[in-house]
Amino acid sequence: MVDKIGLIYTSRYMEYNFGPDHPLRPLRLKLTYSLMDKLGLLNHKLLEIFEPREATKEEIERVHSSDYVDVVKKLSTNPEDRSVQPYIYGLGPGDNPIFKGMYEASALVCGASIKAAELVWTDNEIVHAFNPAGGLHHALKNKASGFCIFNDIAVAIKYLKTLKKDIRIAYLDIDCHHGDGVQWLFYDDPNVLTISFHQSGKFLFPGSGNTNEFGEGNGKGFSINFPLLPGTTNKMFVKLFRYCVPRILEVYAPDLLFTQLGVDMHYNDPLTQMGLSISAYRDIAQTMESSVSDYCQNRWVAVGGGGYLMTVVPRAWTIFLARMLGVELENELPPSWIKEVKKLVKYEDTPYLLWDRNDSSEKDLLSHPEIAKKMIEYNNELKLLCDEKYIPNLTS
Repeated sequence: MVDKIGLIYTSRYMEYNFGPDHPLRPLRLKLTYSLMDKLGLLNHKLLEIFEPREATKEEIERVHSSDYVDVVKKLSTNPEDRSVQPYIYGLGPGDNPIFKGMYEASALVCGASIKAAELVWTDNEIVHAFNPAGGLHHALKNKASGFCIFNDIAVAIKYLKTLKKDIRIAYLDIDCHHGDGVQWLFYDDPNVLTISFHQSGKFLFPGSGNTNEFGEGNGKGFSINFPLLPGTTNKMFVKLFRYCVPRILEVYAPDLLFTQLGVDMHYNDPLTQMGLSISAYRDIAQTMESSVSDYCQNRWVAVGGGGYLMTVVPRAWTIFLARMLGVELENELPPSWIKEVKKLVKYEDTPYLLWDRNDSSEKDLLSHPEIAKKMIEYNNELKLLCDEKYIPNLTS
């Protein structure tokens, strides 16, 4: 049997749109699909492209309260509706502006993540599936948060639980912002292990994801956090990731791996303060793929997430899809895609390579050895925590 890869995509993803001045721009998805196409990945013999459907109200309400879902629906029909107070639900000016059609746009993202999960679990040919529009990990039971109206990840996980009640899922989040919504929604559930690598909440929204958040009740020990210091470089991040993740997954032995692939740890991202480059994501993709094969029954559901540079997100996510397909890409970009970027993204420096290395971050640390020493010591403490607490917690 040939193992195939599913990509969930529709031009309707453009409907999840908070407006031209909002950092989460649907253009990044359009440019991602375009780059995948221009690099020949969409014609790969192992790839199948699937159109998503909208998640039903019942599917969404497995995660969100009916009261909240009704409010989103009402404001989606009429953003000027004065019969509700949107700010109580995290909606309105700021992170989550109200827009017409937001219910349908959010339900579509949820449906796309359900489709990815369903394919990986029920289709004997599809072993990995990727929904780049997903990854809205901040949404909580009763409110929108951090650009996320509905939590498509939690909706997809709850859907999987209807297919197999005792399914064991490892959820791995590499977004620069802590995956708080997913963590809290499954905080007491030992069958959903949440692992999050993120910039420390001491310095960044949403302020959670500390090392003492490790679950409660039956879920005690099944929430794992790696809060990172601002400026963490490729070498430090990849070393920590490769040391901890495979060992955690080996011990937990999940039925599948669910990853949120936010790429806003990039050194130039306008909303964060980290030091990674796209070459780090290339290394991480490799580790994820081998971990899926070795410890996760070769089942991998991936969704997108953060990333606020229109020229970075498409390159990083294309690398993840290439890794799923087993394709080794050259470090170059198609001239036609460069031309497209020059036309549509005039406010960012035009890239010419598929992945960058960010030598400047490493050089900055070399010129501040005392800071570098502290950061290395801090990362070593996280490794120790993984050895002495996180892994033993999973076996106790």
